[in-house]
Amino acid sequence: MAPVQLSFSNLTLADLRPLVTIQDAGVQPYPWTDVSKVTLSATVQRQVADIQNRISQDRLQLMNEATVWARAIYPLLMLAEQDVVRAWAQVPLRAAYPAFGISGVADGVLGKGLAGELEAPYLVVVEAKRGIEAQNPQYQLYGEMLAAARMNWALDGQDTQIIFGCYTVADVWTFVRGQVLGLESNRPSLYLESSQEYSGKLEAETVVKILQQIVAERLETYSQAA
Repeated sequence: MAPVQLSFSNLTLADLRPLVTIQDAGVQPYPWTDVSKVTLSATVQRQVADIQNRISQDRLQLMNEATVWARAIYPLLMLAEQDVVRAWAQVPLRAAYPAFGISGVADGVLGKGLAGELEAPYLVVVEAKRGIEAQNPQYQLYGEMLAAARMNWALDGQDTQIIFGCYTVADVWTFVRGQVLGLESNRPSLYLESSQEYSGKLEAETVVKILQQIVAERLETYSQAA
């Protein structure tokens, strides 16, 4: 039987359940959301303040998705860039598991590139779509995290892949940590932890600190494995 082909854009829980074991630990104050030891540089603090000032008077819920992305989301992603890790937008992701294939375009990614192309995605971003065709952004995010985990596995061969994601609704960010196991099995497992919601207008510094911490920890893991 040919593997099932899944697309990020219309992914639902009903699509994932027969193929992936999903366990969700819910929203809690996980250690990876603790940014008490993260310090932003003076330059980044000024940039964060500029972004907050710029969007503070915006009615982001009434703006189209491209405008919200350009004004409130991508500028914060860029502030998490470190070393070889860059912020990317509109990135095609594709992965093949034994029982299914999954593909589509991620709204945003923080990851390592090679020769101008994304090689290793560390965090994937879904901007929630609005209107009558809108889907629950969680399941699109889970699909993108599964694809990213498989791509990273192809590079490092680690049996357990840690991958981060977030979905945004207007200027509100929700982060998710995923642990993917059994990447060579017919039914991989995805264990999920979710953060509270963070408002870009009020908590942009916390958003950037979480992003920077994720990137720093991933770079450290990468350097240790090299």
